[in-house]
Amino acid sequence: MQSLAGPDLPHTSTTVMQWLATATAVAGVVALASLVQPAAAVPTASAATSSGDRPAPAATAPDARAAHYPLDCGPNPVQVTDKVSGDLDGDGGPETVAVVRCKAEMGTPPSGVYVLAAPSVEGAAPRVVATLVAPEDKLSVQDLALRGRAVTATLLGYSSTDVPRCCPDIHKGTKWRWQNGKFVRSELSAAGSELPASQGV
Repeated sequence: MQSLAGPDLPHTSTTVMQWLATATAVAGVVALASLVQPAAAVPTASAATSSGDRPAPAATAPDARAAHYPLDCGPNPVQVTDKVSGDLDGDGGPETVAVVRCKAEMGTPPSGVYVLAAPSVEGAAPRVVATLVAPEDKLSVQDLALRGRAVTATLLGYSSTDVPRCCPDIHKGTKWRWQNGKFVRSELSAAGSELPASQGV
């Protein structure tokens, strides 16, 4: 007896093959997308920080309280009364200018003004590289400031030993600027302009 089912029709076989081909193509696209996407993604924070484009950390100014000053205070501690920091000599690294005196229970001991640079050995104390005002000058210092690369201050002194130590009668505006390998000192007028006379420190 002849079979009634007969052979598979051509269009039925073709449809199954097309379906298999389409499924295979879709699976391939999904797999390819999963591989390509991470490469096209934005770099992660860890990748960005490991690049060589990070700016170098800023240099730290010398700590005025960690330095050893040429002061003989006996049993009294050394007192830092004011400080400013900045690149005074244009070498790219900051220096610190510190106003220092011996701490006393009464009176106002004279001040010294010192320029500090970074230590030559890591972990050591900052170096005193210049003295702008020595305690032997018997002056007090007010209004320490940094204007550009110039250090300014008001120096208070006494015209004679008869003037009470509480009340200085001399007030001089003073400026120091790094020139030709040293700090050059000049006086300021009452209006704040620089007077022509100057001296090296």
